[in-house]
This record gives sequence, structure tokens and C-alpha cells, in this order.
Amino acid sequence: MLPKRESMTVEFKSDRVRIDDMEIIDTIVGMTNASGGILYIGIEDNGEVTGVHDSHRNTIGLSAMIANLTVPAPAVRVDMLEIDGKSVVTVEVSASSTIVSTSSGKTLRRRLKHDGTPETVPMYPHEFPSRLSSLSLLDSTAQVLEDGSVQDLDEVERSRLRNIIRMYRGEAALLELDDRELDKALQLVKRVGGRDLPTLAGLLLIGREESLHRLVPTAGLDFQVLTNSDVRVNERIGKPILATFEIVQEYLQAWNPEQETEIGLFRIPIPEFDPRAFREALVNAFSHRDYGLLRPVRIQLDNDGLSIASPGGFVEGITLDNLLSADPRSRNPALADALKRIGLAERTGRGIDRIFEGSLLYGRPLPDYSGSDPTTVRLFIPRANPDKAFTRMVSEAMNRHQARLNVYALMILGCLRETR
Repeated sequence: MLPKRESMTVEFKSDRVRIDDMEIIDTIVGMTNASGGILYIGIEDNGEVTGVHDSHRNTIGLSAMIANLTVPAPAVRVDMLEIDGKSVVTVEVSASSTIVSTSSGKTLRRRLKHDGTPETVPMYPHEFPSRLSSLSLLDSTAQVLEDGSVQDLDEVERSRLRNIIRMYRGEAALLELDDRELDKALQLVKRVGGRDLPTLAGLLLIGREESLHRLVPTAGLDFQVLTNSDVRVNERIGKPILATFEIVQEYLQAWNPEQETEIGLFRIPIPEFDPRAFREALVNAFSHRDYGLLRPVRIQLDNDGLSIASPGGFVEGITLDNLLSADPRSRNPALADALKRIGLAERTGRGIDRIFEGSLLYGRPLPDYSGSDPTTVRLFIPRANPDKAFTRMVSEAMNRHQARLNVYALMILGCLRETR
């Protein structure tokens, strides 16, 4: 069962005229510095099997060559296949847990071109922090900003932070600390060389707007509302995260109509988009995004639904298949930890559960992450009428048991509702 075409994880190499060994090495380095994959030697770009050159039939020798010409050597598995009487070598490449280079010093990565076909390109030094962050080897939000000072932090935003702790029931002990102790407890400031310097997390959360523009030009958020082809709202927000949260929640409230259903003596509001799910999605967009990419978080409301696009692909180890089951991990642990401790983020790290529950509770279609790619995580929550009878059933069950149904129980009930 050969793949029909090349992709991010599949590469064909013709070997009718002996392929240069370094071309093989370059492809393997590019793959291991991305998502891994399989290199097929002896297949043309169009998928035609033409066979491997005699000099590449020794799979043990090929494994040794790969180990000798890469630093550090990635995990590979080399096999020989017989297809229609012709030999093809497969090199299965695992995604590396660090940055891999050729022995000559070239660092490469794999990416998709505009036409959807893959290519191997240089990985430049300014791209290293993004790669290390996605591997959870570097937390850029915990790094101090050498060109900054504590004067870049805003007293008004720090007051907002304290109000959020009270409102969202964050760690009460934080409110007992003075400003200097609070900043250090949340890793908003670190002491370096005898002076206090703001971290990236500190500037993102409570920095002055002009300081953000100067020191972190990659931060920001675009909010758009489209009705058919008419642009109703098109706003660029360049404020720190906490102020941005309040502004965006006010925007959503204005464009988030509600229906009602009766449960016993009570009327229960059913919003178009669940505010709690939206808050968790926004937290994820900020705490998991790649701040090395010069693109803002983008929120768009249109006739089809709500979209949130966050720069940077999934963190290593997170895929579309394991979103709900993988252990929580973040590209920016310092920022994510601060958001949890002040109460904005789900403390268990399972904010993804809240996002799915926001649709499942009302009998609506599941949130969709299928538009994500290696450079962007895209969440789409479709518009759909709620199933009020299903909502009443779930609400009554939770009242009876005095506990929330978890996301798996809700998915099972939703599946039963769909399939009868």
C-alpha cells in the first residue's frame, strides 16, 4: 500500500541514476526537524516504481551512513521492499526531540509549498527558538527582555490582574503579596545581574501598550465580524493579554445571541457560542502560540461560525487524533502557568475538554481543528441550532448526580442522540 503522492511525511526519490548520498541526508534531516515521515528511494515523483540503485541495496550500510552524516543521529529504520519485481528502500524517520544538522553543519526543515507539495529548506538561527519551544525544550515566555525594565509594566494592568484573581477565583494567596512579590511569584519579573527585568510573560500579561509594540511586535489580536460579504467589525487589538481578554469578551457578547429553554421552574439561556468554551479557546490561542512568528491571533465570526487561528502548529506530541487524550503540554509554560494561577485557564490543563463541552452540552456539532497545519492551529466552532430536549436531559442528569458529566460521557450521549 504505497502512498499515491508526496506530503509532509512522504518523500519519493528517484534512484535510476544513482542519487547523491547528501541528498538523502538532507531529506532525512528536514523530515526529523519537522514531523518525521518515510523516505522511499526508488520511486519517481509521480509515484512510478523504478527501483533502487545497486549501491543503495545494503540497508545496514545505509543506516550507518545516516548515523555518520547527521548530528545528533536521528532514529531511523531502513527496510527493503519488493514491488512489481523491483526493489525499493524505505527509510522511516522519527521526529527528533532536538534540532538535527548534517555533519557538515547544515540545518534543514521540511515544509509545504503553496501548491501543497513538500520541500526541504534551510532552518535559520532565528527559527531555532520556535522549534525548541514546540519541543518543550525552551520557554520563551520565561526569558527576560534585556532591553526592557520594570517601568515597562503597567500599574493599571497589575490592578486588572488582581481583579481577575478575585473574579475567577484564582489562587487567593497571590492577593496577599505586594506588587514585587506578586510579579516574582508569577514569573513576570526575574532578577538578573542585580536588577529586576521583565520576562516575556510579564510584558504579555501586564505590559504597557507602547512597550509591547516596541519589544514584542509579534503580539496582538485581530477580531473580525462578517455578515455575508459585509465587514461589520475589523479591529486590531495591541494591548496586553488581560486587557485584550476583556475587550474580546465584550465583542463576543454583542454578537452572541441567546435562546432559552425551561428546566423545571427555571429558564436556562443557551448562547450561540458557549462563553466558557470561548474563554478556554482564547487562553489556548495565547498560551500555546508561537511568539516568534510575526502574525497575530485571529478571531473571525461569520455566517458559518466562529474561527480562532493561533500562530504556530500543535506542540510536539499533540495531533488531531489525540487532542482529548494527550497529556497537557504548552509551548509557553511560564505564561500558561500564570494564566492558570490567576484563574483564567483551566487549572488541570484540560481546557480542550471545556471547548468540546461547550458544543456537546447543547447537542451541537463538535469543534473542528482539521484546518490546522504546521504553522497555525485553527479552531472552528460551527453555528447550529441547539437540541433543547437533549440540553434538558443532560442538565437534569447533572442536577440529579450533583456533578458535571465529563467530555467522554457527553460524546457518548451525543453519539446515541445522532444514531438513535
